[in-house]
Amino acid sequence: AAVVRQHPEWVLQKRDGSSAIEMHGRPMVFLNPAHPGVRQRFIGLIGEIVQRCGVDGIQLDDHFAWPVELGYDPFSRALYRQDTGREPPDDHTDRAWMTWRRHQLTGLLRELREALKAKGSGSPYVSLSPGPFRFAYNHWLQDWELWALGELIDDLVVQNYAYSVKGFEKDLNQPALVKARSWGMPVEIGILAGFGGRTPDMTTLAQKTQLAASKGHGVIYFYWEGLWGLHAGAEGAAYRQASFRQLHQS
Repeated sequence: AAVVRQHPEWVLQKRDGSSAIEMHGRPMVFLNPAHPGVRQRFIGLIGEIVQRCGVDGIQLDDHFAWPVELGYDPFSRALYRQDTGREPPDDHTDRAWMTWRRHQLTGLLRELREALKAKGSGSPYVSLSPGPFRFAYNHWLQDWELWALGELIDDLVVQNYAYSVKGFEKDLNQPALVKARSWGMPVEIGILAGFGGRTPDMTTLAQKTQLAASKGHGVIYFYWEGLWGLHAGAEGAAYRQASFRQLHQS
């Protein structure tokens, strides 16, 4: 992207100096949430959308993150040294090093909320769609439990892409989700409708939808092509579409 070519100093790096992380079959790089230039651009783009389009809310997905392998770029190293008096440890899973980077990501979210509130006329709704908490916390350095309880977000769409019903039910009971629910945070569950070679049958989708509803959650399906599009699977698009309508009419 142009922004990466123009500002290579904004890109997070691994310990070996590389930046790319293989995701969805292609290499991706992440901009540094701690860098003031990145923060200004990120908040500025969202603020412009809010002002120009009058949107009711914004959606941040699971890529609002700091991948745990990253943070060894010169800017992050210097900032960590300035804050702590130490060099970043070689072990990217070092607890203090992970906590410091989580705080940087939380700081960006807090700065975004403050900037949106400062625009007046009602702050737009901020929704987040993270993965299960333990994975998000340890691999993406997202502390979405803190963000929910600290009112830095207004809505959670928790991705629960466990293929089996048993695994799906287990993830519905993760402590961070239970806390957010008891705190009164609106919570929807992201359900895997079908992706690539993984398309649950409609009976499984119905069971998962009913389990989510039993906890008081709405549901969001990922994604349309898995319901009755390209990835409809062996049941076929017509059967899945009819079954889906029946599910949501009952």
